Amino acid sequence: MLIELHTEVLIPDDPLKEAATSIVLFTYTLAVIYSTKLLYDTLRSKGVSHDSAVYFNRKIIHVLAGGVIALILPTLFTSPTLPSILAAALSVVTWVPHRRGRLMYWFQVRENMHEVSFCLMWGMAVLLAWLFLGSPIYAQVPVLFMSFGDAATGLTRNFLFKRRTKSWWGNIAMFAVCAPIAYWLVGPLGIPLAGAASIIEHFELNPVDDNILISLTSLAGTVLVTSLTPA
Repeated sequence: MLIELHTEVLIPDDPLKEAATSIVLFTYTLAVIYSTKLLYDTLRSKGVSHDSAVYFNRKIIHVLAGGVIALILPTLFTSPTLPSILAAALSVVTWVPHRRGRLMYWFQVRENMHEVSFCLMWGMAVLLAWLFLGSPIYAQVPVLFMSFGDAATGLTRNFLFKRRTKSWWGNIAMFAVCAPIAYWLVGPLGIPLAGAASIIEHFELNPVDDNILISLTSLAGTVLVTSLTPA
């Protein structure tokens, strides 16, 4: 398949409809974020530590916000422009509490702003994959890896160790989730792509976090795999 710029995808077929859809999804995402406060309170009441409850909530938001929207992306949008703007707006929403020193304590931590980079990389991956490959299907690969795959690592580690840590058990769980996603979207060549993204998640090169590494690796890999696939 020939890799080229598909600038025609930057303009939605129905801008007003897709703008309205973006507003609905923005509201949905905020509802997910604030509803996890209730989950935090429930977990804390059951004796779960603050750090563990926060980490659990971060991954739940990955799935219910980033993952769910990524799954329905091709059915709701004809262009990456508005989803990318939506992601940028959410990055601002999550950055402002850090700037003001008033964190949404049920899922944010002072030590890092990974949730901000998640939003930024989600939007960037969707925009670049769709723009260079011409299809929302390929744009789904990096954001589903980052949403569902990274969530699998976090949830696995949280259940095993009750804290944020790096463990290869989490990476195995990520591969188990990403491999079928990759096969579904890009075929057999997607399996090694899932493996590469699952391995790279294990590492953080501050200030470059795993959200950035996963999305860049899977984005580059998708472009490579697509270039090797007959049109």
